[in-house]
Amino acid sequence: MNTAVASPAEIAQPVRLRITEIFHSLQGETSRVGLPTTFVRLTGCPLRCVWCDTAYAFHGGEMRSLESVLEAVAGFGARYVTVTGGEPLAQKACRPLLAALCDAGYDVSLETSGALDIGAIDPRVSRIVDLKAPGSGESDRNLWSNLAVLTCHDEIKFVLDGRADYDWMRGVIAEHDLATRCPLLVSPVHGKLAPRQLAEWVLADRLPVRLQVQLHKLLWGEVPGH
Repeated sequence: MNTAVASPAEIAQPVRLRITEIFHSLQGETSRVGLPTTFVRLTGCPLRCVWCDTAYAFHGGEMRSLESVLEAVAGFGARYVTVTGGEPLAQKACRPLLAALCDAGYDVSLETSGALDIGAIDPRVSRIVDLKAPGSGESDRNLWSNLAVLTCHDEIKFVLDGRADYDWMRGVIAEHDLATRCPLLVSPVHGKLAPRQLAEWVLADRLPVRLQVQLHKLLWGEVPGH
């Protein structure tokens, strides 16, 4: 396991991050679904998935110090913290942020596209890696070497928009023996693939995956900050 957290240069320099928003809500996905969680959404993403629901985080944001972010997170009083984006790992300061959140005693998860290296992340962080299916338009950006460093503490997520994506996922799970590596999550693109249809495919094939829908969208719809 790679236990590196940050380089000496990163530690020596003041840590600043470009932040789109920090908010408190229920976790809508992953094995932590339903848990009150503080979300730190970093700005910027090198990918352009056709079904992306957080395009507002591609640009803009506000530069904030690490101390400011930690203070804002503490103000919500939640045990669970999720660092997301955009693509949070596109900012070098993401790694020191993750380590600082762990040091502060939070249960921390990272939501990442899987297009960037996840090796040098604090091992206390649960890495939620979104493997991009062909329907996203970004499947060629999957960094397959990431799979080798995943542990049972991490999770792999597939977001599917139809049968072709589903068949692709089945092949990837079998080819890389993913069921023995970490929990697998599968969800339909909201408003495009019916959850019931996906459930029927999963049951018919007896796939070792956890079907999920986006709880926050069921509760609040397409509202940023939830």
